[in-house]
Amino acid sequence: MICIFYLQGINTASVLSNNKNSMKIMMHRDQQTNSTIWSYTKVFSFLATIAALSLKSFAQPSASPSTLLALSKGDHTLAIINTATLKVIARVPVGPDPHEVVASSDGKFAYVSNTGGGKSYEINVIDLVAQKALPNIDTRPLIGPHGLMYADGKLWFSAEGTKSVGRYDPATGKLDWSMGTGEDRTHMVYVTSDGKKIYTTNVNAGTVSILTDTLLPAPPFPGAQPRRDWVHKVVKVSKGAEGFDVTPDGKQLWTAAADDGSIAVIDLTSKKKLTTIDAKAIGANRLKFTTDGKLALVSSLRGGDFFVFDVATHKEVKRISIGKGAAGIEVDPDGSRVFIGCTPDNYVAVIDLKKLEVVGHIDVGAGPDGLAWAVRKF
Repeated sequence: MICIFYLQGINTASVLSNNKNSMKIMMHRDQQTNSTIWSYTKVFSFLATIAALSLKSFAQPSASPSTLLALSKGDHTLAIINTATLKVIARVPVGPDPHEVVASSDGKFAYVSNTGGGKSYEINVIDLVAQKALPNIDTRPLIGPHGLMYADGKLWFSAEGTKSVGRYDPATGKLDWSMGTGEDRTHMVYVTSDGKKIYTTNVNAGTVSILTDTLLPAPPFPGAQPRRDWVHKVVKVSKGAEGFDVTPDGKQLWTAAADDGSIAVIDLTSKKKLTTIDAKAIGANRLKFTTDGKLALVSSLRGGDFFVFDVATHKEVKRISIGKGAAGIEVDPDGSRVFIGCTPDNYVAVIDLKKLEVVGHIDVGAGPDGLAWAVRKF
């Protein structure tokens, strides 16, 4: 029998074996030094210390199983961040034009889109456990991958160059589905957890696409059967609508438009626009809801203000100065903080959501943009 004690975080192991050869070596050393009893006492004392430290380490795991991922457009890297210390623990090279990042549902892999002005066909794959790049995904015939979502065990992406949405199956290593929107610059994408509904913003068209996997009734012919198909609904919003999010209850979609700084509110049941909020968030780039659904957070690449809106009243709560401009937004899973990629400032800003104040900055490299959470489930 071999007993191994592992001290987490130090990569140190001590092994005690009852192998006869091992015992003879120990006894030989002890006889030379006339300290047999002392040696055994020290050995077992050391092992007991290691075991105690190990148990303490396992009993007090890291504060969160989540790791923040941040892209650097300038350095072409993916930064893996410990959000407890606000330190970068690893950097992995990615493609020439990284825009968005998403992690697999088990937190083992990250995927990075390279848009290339709508002409690229590369999605990078990163092993987050080994912290190294894996072979890329070739998205052709879909061109210009940008928005990413991991849902129902598959990777979904928007393809700007082909005005479409695609789906990649990691189990088979193949693209297994796609659908066109016919809308100019299909940019960001959101997919429900069951993979039955897809939402996209189409920036230049000023529209939102709602794609629904629908069971259609059988046509009025003998022997005809119901069939499934995707139904596409287009909702008109303001031009430049890009960043968007779905409320935690799944009832509404809010999207912020860069051109006029407005926020369109869409009812996802009726698939109609309810209202437009004059948010004055000119240059709006991303929009995210807090985990409790009470606040909507908006970044702008044309100014240093970060906008906070009350979801119930549609009123502005506060503007927070975070630098010269910002893009990607990710809310801490525990709802306590929000992380914002401040592209022109070359850092990720950290805001305390109770105080609504900046409480830190993280250097992730030049031109931070897309952010995502990798939640460990293994």
